[in-house]
Amino acid sequence: MITDSEFNHIVVYVKRNYGIDLSQKRVLVGGRLDNYLARNGYANCEEYLAKVEKNPKGAEATDLINVLTTNHTYFMRESEHFDYMTKVALPWAKAKAVSSGQKDLRIWSAASSTGEEPYGLAMVVLDFFGLEHKAWDTRILATDVSTRVLEHASKGVYLKEDIAPLPSKWKQRYFKQLNQEEYQVKDELKQELIYRQFNLMSPFPFKRKFHIVFLRNVMIYFPDDTKYQVVNKIYDFMEPGGYLFIGTTESLNRSMTKFQYIQPSIYRKQGT
Repeated sequence: MITDSEFNHIVVYVKRNYGIDLSQKRVLVGGRLDNYLARNGYANCEEYLAKVEKNPKGAEATDLINVLTTNHTYFMRESEHFDYMTKVALPWAKAKAVSSGQKDLRIWSAASSTGEEPYGLAMVVLDFFGLEHKAWDTRILATDVSTRVLEHASKGVYLKEDIAPLPSKWKQRYFKQLNQEEYQVKDELKQELIYRQFNLMSPFPFKRKFHIVFLRNVMIYFPDDTKYQVVNKIYDFMEPGGYLFIGTTESLNRSMTKFQYIQPSIYRKQGT
């Protein structure tokens, strides 16, 4: 059982390095880490944390964030966002790209988890562009801090019940049945995604600005100072007029960010 001092050590380390506040998650942290330490032969938590801090990019540090983060998502979650994409955000982004002389649409799923969100976005984009799609680069950047969920997403294997919320035409076009219970994303859809491990607390390496960013249901794990630090960095890496989608249970204090409020959970960078 981890001690209070070990728990506090973890809370400080994770907040400093990943922006995630675990201070109210004592039971979750203890239960998950106790199992991990036992499986991997550590005498105690401090022995493990010493390895993590000695090599922040090593396997132990990767394991820590994989063990402690919770990733719950599903296909067509907050489907009103996909409707807004089709009716408003994508027509604007397409026109914006054409006006700059490029057929390059830049979308970022910034907390992509096990892939349901970015695959859903890719299906919306493919539907929207139709036969024009071959002339465009619409690949979606999908990032998450957890390598465990990225591995799941890149394999693209889901249970029958997982894909049940999808329209029938999408299930038929983009999924192949593996067995009675499992379906796999077809290559046509997989190639629309670029998966990368990325920590939102790290400096942003992007050379070009995004038209659309999805940052849904991740800020609930951030304290306010971290939340607005991340949001304002994203603002700087978006095209003028670009759209930010956050979780429907989340909101932004308009005095803390330059994003303009459009409607609940949808914001826009100033400009056109």
